[in-house]
Amino acid sequence: MPHDDSRLLTWIRESGPVLFGALAALGLFLFAVQLLGASTEAAAGPLERLFRRIVSGDGSALGVSWLATYVVTNGSIVAAISVSLFDVSIISSTELFLMVIGSRLGSAAMVLFVGALDYFQKHRYSLGHATELGLLTFTVTHSIYLPATVLGYLVLPSLEHSVGGLIVGSVPGFQLLVVFQPITRAVVSSLGVWPGLAIAVGVLFASLTLFDRTLGRVNTTWLREGLFGRFRNRWVAFGIGLLVTAVTTSVVFSLGVIVPLYNRGYVKRREIVPYILGANIGTFADTLAVAILLESSVALLVIMTVLGTGSLVITGFLVWYPAYYRAVASIHNRLETDRRVLGAFLLALLLVPVLLVALPV
Repeated sequence: MPHDDSRLLTWIRESGPVLFGALAALGLFLFAVQLLGASTEAAAGPLERLFRRIVSGDGSALGVSWLATYVVTNGSIVAAISVSLFDVSIISSTELFLMVIGSRLGSAAMVLFVGALDYFQKHRYSLGHATELGLLTFTVTHSIYLPATVLGYLVLPSLEHSVGGLIVGSVPGFQLLVVFQPITRAVVSSLGVWPGLAIAVGVLFASLTLFDRTLGRVNTTWLREGLFGRFRNRWVAFGIGLLVTAVTTSVVFSLGVIVPLYNRGYVKRREIVPYILGANIGTFADTLAVAILLESSVALLVIMTVLGTGSLVITGFLVWYPAYYRAVASIHNRLETDRRVLGAFLLALLLVPVLLVALPV
């Protein structure tokens, strides 16, 4: 019995900070979603006028979210704000679709920029080593969402027409957020709309950061030892990437946990690509949660369209995986080995979203 008590105390001591951090992050996330909804609703008029000064078409909506992800360095926050803007009718369903896509394109590019900046500033590693995983993540992510953008943009109007009417009002209410209503209303009324909106974004960022740091305390040895051997099956690797990212709502964690294996050669590039494909679908778990918590059924349809088109593209990649992998490896190798190509490529990642915003497309 004393031995059992000792084991229980050890488990509590080791797991307590993780559980407390996860619950605190969840509470902050729920509060941030409620405050974000209340603030955007109160500021709907000014926000719409401001948005229309910047966004002149669907292309600029894509560019704005892409650039915004660079600024806040977190695609989940940009996607959550986009859903909130749609919930108060500031943006259309098509613009929401493109802004969610933009948050993914921007997130992938951020990994590259950080690695390249580290190389050019300190030259600690070779250029290839500093940008290797970032380049691979970027190449895989954009290979998914460039075709998914075209496909989703074409089918979304038909889906809204045929399915939208059936799902309006079908998202169940979540009384969980009612607890925060008195606090969020007090914040907006006492501090004002714009400070309330700024606080909402800050708390949302804090909740996701806290969750990432909490996950950093988790002993991932068992995860690596138990799963990396199964990566040889591309469908299993895809499923693991999807599941780990969806459960943790963190690409930082799901990719970070596999980095030591990848760097040490335990997992080959050919085996990790399906895992990254899965992580790109699992990453929408928190965006789906925001749409459900705000009880926005059409926003839920839009997010499901992103997931559906992305999943369709990924399925094709996995079915014809040898050909897909050869294409990814070819692009990755060229970017990794040629500094001039990489420099031009990084410059294009800044210019393309700027041009999308500047030109009426």
